[in-house]
Amino acid sequence: MITLKDLTVKNFMSVGNVTQAVRFTDNGLTLVLGNNLDLGGDGSRNGTGKTTIINALSYAIYGNALTNIRKDNLVNKTNSKQMLVTLDFEVEGTNYRIERGRKPNVLKYYVNEQNVDEDEAQGENRQTQAQIEKLFGMSHDMFKHIVALNTYTEPFLSMRANDQRAIIEQLLGITMLSEKAEVLKEQQRLTRDAIKEEEYRIKAVEEANQRIEESIVNLERRQKIWRDKQTTDVQDVQQQIDTLEKINIKNELDNHALLNDYLEKKNLKDQAEKWFTSIEVDNRKQNQLIQKLEKEVVSLKDHKCHSCGQDIHDEKQTSILRDKEEQLGEVRSHMLSNVDQQKEWQQAIDELGELGHMPVTHYNTLQEALEHQNTLNNLKGEVKRIQGDTDTYQEQIDTLRETGMQEVEWESMNDLSVLKDHQDFLYKLLTNKDSFIRKRIIEQNLQYLNSRLAYYLTKLGLPHEVQFQPDLTVEITELGRDLDFDNLSRGERNRLILGLSWAFRDVFESMNTPINFLAIDELIDSGMDTNGVDSALSVLKKIERERNKNIFLISHRDELVGRVNTILQVIKEGGFTMFSTDTEFVDAE
Repeated sequence: MITLKDLTVKNFMSVGNVTQAVRFTDNGLTLVLGNNLDLGGDGSRNGTGKTTIINALSYAIYGNALTNIRKDNLVNKTNSKQMLVTLDFEVEGTNYRIERGRKPNVLKYYVNEQNVDEDEAQGENRQTQAQIEKLFGMSHDMFKHIVALNTYTEPFLSMRANDQRAIIEQLLGITMLSEKAEVLKEQQRLTRDAIKEEEYRIKAVEEANQRIEESIVNLERRQKIWRDKQTTDVQDVQQQIDTLEKINIKNELDNHALLNDYLEKKNLKDQAEKWFTSIEVDNRKQNQLIQKLEKEVVSLKDHKCHSCGQDIHDEKQTSILRDKEEQLGEVRSHMLSNVDQQKEWQQAIDELGELGHMPVTHYNTLQEALEHQNTLNNLKGEVKRIQGDTDTYQEQIDTLRETGMQEVEWESMNDLSVLKDHQDFLYKLLTNKDSFIRKRIIEQNLQYLNSRLAYYLTKLGLPHEVQFQPDLTVEITELGRDLDFDNLSRGERNRLILGLSWAFRDVFESMNTPINFLAIDELIDSGMDTNGVDSALSVLKKIERERNKNIFLISHRDELVGRVNTILQVIKEGGFTMFSTDTEFVDAE
């Protein structure tokens, strides 16, 4: 329950520098009467500042008066500064206090005497104001229709359809759905942001994986080039090996060894045959020489000259014969030597035997054959080396696949997507005018609103039937005739305004929390006949009595003086307003 306790006012509108106080905790029906002593005599009921009370209450809670008065014009024109309004109230056992002022601008908010927020520089703190309005549970417009009723407040039924809908939706709790929708909207934004962050994370992982995959593809391409080159190199070397292996190098080397033996043997045999032949030639020469020497010896023995055939008998003949015989002996000795040598060479030739066929070789020289063998061995080693080369690319590829690639996890994204869909569905339920939730709330509360409205209109003596329809429009009928609000007389409109306000208040308190204060500013004065005033006063007394309300009835009707519990005098003197009850004058600093 919201219990308004005390309101103090200083330099607010017609209230001057002396702080005026109004107490709201004395339950009962209080008649607020004005007395303008500045007009002489007993004064006048007009211009005293009766409405100042509810304007100050409105300003304390919402920072605005009930009517369209600029904030600086709320400051007392005579003093022009240090305007301050203070409201003490209690909600569910917790004490609150609001201090709000202008020149200087002040907003102080106390909870159990602890200053929750203070903004003396501007006097307007939106967060603090939001806390205050949330605590009261009603907007300023709602406040004007269920707490502080004023003749200057536009009647609900004269408002535009959208403004009516805003009030009735707030009253029926639809605004609460909208508020929840706003909270949900923020949650939707956070969810969308989380989805975007998750999308960025997944995209980053996918892009990183793509870069790694491109690196892997590039490595695989280079690996393929390397492997192809390795295969080609092996094939090229193997082709050389195959070409070389077409020649049996072992046989080639053996044939070169045989060829070497063959050539050595042939050389020896050729030399022996050459010497044998040369000895035969020499023998023929020596035989001819022997034959010649023998003939010359015979001739010399016959004392014939071996050259000219003449007789020779002197010592010269003996000498020549001796020389010839010596030559013949030498030649014969040489022949014997040739025979021995010829036997030796023949023996050598016989020992060498037949040479046979000369071995056939591919290479002209042994060196070439050995180079062939070395080249073949080197090529075989090259094949093993190439085949044994380490594939460094595969290790890099395996490392990138095992440690570089990240698995894209969709669990969080899926959860966020489900949450988003759920929030979107709830948001539609909360905001769509065709939502079954909204329809159900309207259906339940409209029935109660219409029943309370019918009750109050009956009590006020209004013969018309007024009902809110499911589309939140209002239907006014009388004896089957459809009427507009402006079809009603002034008194009928006032009855409907009062009944509608009280019905609104019943619905508000049933759905939220009761509030102990109600103000009615001159609504029963204009256009209401005696029966209407009596009916309204009867309803107010019943509300005050049964619900323990403190009701301020601002009126010009003196005949109400004897029918109320308390009278609050609003006295204007010397241009300033003062408040006093019928028993005492309240002057609080």
